[in-house]
Amino acid sequence: MIEVRPARSDDAEAWLRMRELLWPDGSAAEHAGEIRQFFAGTFPRRPWAVLLAFDEACEPLGFVELSVRPYAEGCESHRVGYLEGWFVAERARGSGVGAALLNAGEDWARAQGCREFASDVDPSNAVSLAAHRALGFADAGVVQCFRKDL
Repeated sequence: MIEVRPARSDDAEAWLRMRELLWPDGSAAEHAGEIRQFFAGTFPRRPWAVLLAFDEACEPLGFVELSVRPYAEGCESHRVGYLEGWFVAERARGSGVGAALLNAGEDWARAQGCREFASDVDPSNAVSLAAHRALGFADAGVVQCFRKDL
């Protein structure tokens, strides 16, 4: 049995560990600061939600971070539920945890008045690409992003 529920402040440590695995380029201090901001209600992207999945022993299995964006590639509406982050512990992959988290995220987006749900994936992340496709996402195109210092 998988339980998916909104993050609570006592989940901060588990969420931090999973965030570090999903986004290893960010420092523990950066992740911890964003988690503190989330629970304080001062995180810059709003509305925003975090859902965590747990097994029967209350061990964390994964999370989704969600937002509502005014635009997403390939979408027609101006209020798009967005999957900002999606992580499933390696030991739980292929067991339905990712689908449970995604379904709960879609329900959250519908409750925010969204008619579309979007995400992005690093094109080199074959696992994430396959998971997105397996759960009904359609390709909306590939965008190459650029930057330069001024």
